[in-house]
Amino acid sequence: MASYKNTQIIRWLVLVASFIIVALILWNTYDFFMKFKTEERAKMEVLAKAYERLSSADLNADISLEYKIIGNNHNIPMIVTNEKDSITDWSNLDSLKVKKTTYLKEQLAIMKSQNSPITISYKNANINQFIHYRDSDLLTKLKYYPIALVLILVLFASVIYLFFKSNKIADQNKLWTGMAKETAHQIGTPLSSLLGWVEILRLENIDKTTVEEIEKDVERLNIIAERFSKIGSVPVLKQENIVEATEIAFNYLKSRSSKQVFFNFNTSNTLIYCNINLQLFSWVIENLVKNAIDAMEGKGNIELTISETTNHVKINISDTGKGIPKNLHQKIFSPGHTTKKRGWGLGLSLAKRIIEDYHNGKIFVSKSEIEIGTTFTISLKK
Repeated sequence: MASYKNTQIIRWLVLVASFIIVALILWNTYDFFMKFKTEERAKMEVLAKAYERLSSADLNADISLEYKIIGNNHNIPMIVTNEKDSITDWSNLDSLKVKKTTYLKEQLAIMKSQNSPITISYKNANINQFIHYRDSDLLTKLKYYPIALVLILVLFASVIYLFFKSNKIADQNKLWTGMAKETAHQIGTPLSSLLGWVEILRLENIDKTTVEEIEKDVERLNIIAERFSKIGSVPVLKQENIVEATEIAFNYLKSRSSKQVFFNFNTSNTLIYCNINLQLFSWVIENLVKNAIDAMEGKGNIELTISETTNHVKINISDTGKGIPKNLHQKIFSPGHTTKKRGWGLGLSLAKRIIEDYHNGKIFVSKSEIEIGTTFTISLKK
């Protein structure tokens, strides 16, 4: 418990530290952006003064500095307008697009939205002009730099999250595999003893029916041990009559369920062959039928239907239980998800793994209505 708390504290510290680092980077970027924007404003103000001095300079005056200031503006797009807002000059705009009057008007609107104009006062002529400008390409790129930075950080965070999640899932799979194999190993010892006791009961002339039923349950325990031993290893698939395999698993639970549960088995063909692992496939059928019985609280109808197409066989298991909300149709196959008071939420997760990972098939909720019932569908290649 202490180790878990320490891990949680470390995670929160890393999260807070990351947030502070990102906040500092964003703040510094914003501060640099504002300083750069102020410098561009100062350049444009100097440019305006150069225009003013040019208009008021004597014929003999040295105006090389003014021309140099005006000529050095290579990166800030600008438009000069008169008092009537008519465009009189422009620079650093697309030379091809400026031939369209709409382009200049659009650029002027952008400049007005980004920066307030700078006045050029021609005192000799007693008129004013206005310099409108927009942010340089460098400043525009800088504006979107924080967004790119955040996206990169989100990407790295996602990669790290997925890495740790995959490691966690791998560890969980190892744990469940180890537990399953250990369970199979532990069941093996009492099973051997039970087989011996069954033989003793036969010699003691105990009622034959009773001995046979005990023998069936012992055989059942042996099948369960085999199933658990196969978890974590690639199972061997063989051509089996899927109708017979399904019916055996279905009838096993039928004979051991309440008389208030009515079982109905339908098939379009009594001989349909698929590559399956008999023990694992029957486990899936039993899991689905047990879930159906639990959903109906031991009272209702269960119908299993087997149909086939040219390349596939479909097994539908329907019940008249409580139904499953649509938003849970995928979640119910996640490990640990359960709506029961007791249970680990592993039945449907194992069923999905057996059908999809081991048999290359599909298992899903094909239909469900609240308080009406649910239909699970298994689809396998023939």
